[in-house]
Amino acid sequence: MRHRTLASSPALWASIPCPRSELRLDLVLASGQSFRWREHSPAHWSGVLGSRVWTLTQTDERLYCTVYPEKEGRGGRPTPEDLKAIREYFRLDVSLARLYSHWGSVDPHFQKVAQKFQGVRLLRQDPTECLFSFICSSNNNIARITGMVERLCQSLGPQLIQLDDVAYHGFPSLQALAGSEVEPQLRKLGLGYRARYVCASAQAILKEQGGLAWLQQLREAPYEEAHQALCALPGVGTKLDENLPHRGVQPQRGQLFRPSGMHSR
Repeated sequence: MRHRTLASSPALWASIPCPRSELRLDLVLASGQSFRWREHSPAHWSGVLGSRVWTLTQTDERLYCTVYPEKEGRGGRPTPEDLKAIREYFRLDVSLARLYSHWGSVDPHFQKVAQKFQGVRLLRQDPTECLFSFICSSNNNIARITGMVERLCQSLGPQLIQLDDVAYHGFPSLQALAGSEVEPQLRKLGLGYRARYVCASAQAILKEQGGLAWLQQLREAPYEEAHQALCALPGVGTKLDENLPHRGVQPQRGQLFRPSGMHSR
């Protein structure tokens, strides 16, 4: 099976209204929030969301998506439930126009540079993927983090589908990350000292906190509670933890981002 483009298979795509001022795929998917999206065709981004493989693209006014079957087969057009998942992932219920207007009114620097960064928003990621990707991000850069996360998924995650010469894998489960032989395996994959923290945090969540349900419920917890809980995990320092509640483990308290070039003063 090949990666789709909107031009090559239009019947297998669905769309929702979404102007570029509310979402720029090229800025958001390559911004260092998620590390699992690739631009395999011009302006077409493919990656894993909810244990399924998607390709996304956009026009000036609409966001288009197609989702691949879990096993080899042609598959069908995305369903309303699929479109709901995309809306939730990009938090399209949040109006960037209103936020940009407010921020610009209280911050002249933001007002000055915001025109260069229209459509930058936070993703609502899977809590497990969010947490362990950001443990990998310690003292690292986007290119190296992307490679680490990809090798982690290829080694420990379930294979989903192959498109062209690219094999897509789901993110590993807590159980897969907590295995007794995982740390040396992750060190061989280039995670270095982070390998110990990945394993120890997975083990702590499973043995001390009750598993995945605990991590998921932090999304609904007050910010301070989520902050304290995450700081208790091995390898999650204060700086790292300040990022997690905004990106997938806990609901946003207001959109917060700092893409390259939109620096603080």
